[in-house]
Amino acid sequence: MSRGERREGVPLRACCMISELLEESGIDRERIRRVRKQVLQGIILLCQWQLERMDEARERPSQRAAERKGRSIVVD
Repeated sequence: MSRGERREGVPLRACCMISELLEESGIDRERIRRVRKQVLQGIILLCQWQLERMDEARERPSQRAAERKGRSIVVD
């Protein structure tokens, strides 16, 4: 039985369906692997950038916070 043939009554597994779809669209596994790796590296870079910003914000309070003054409020 070739890869594209299905046995009657036996559902095609999800991994086989994805492989078949990629094969039909002309995208090979190596290209998908490279794209997935680039996406994951991008996510990692974004997370590192966010962590650096959080550390910077902790080290130096914002100027706006330093400029704010408490207000006196009169309540009737």
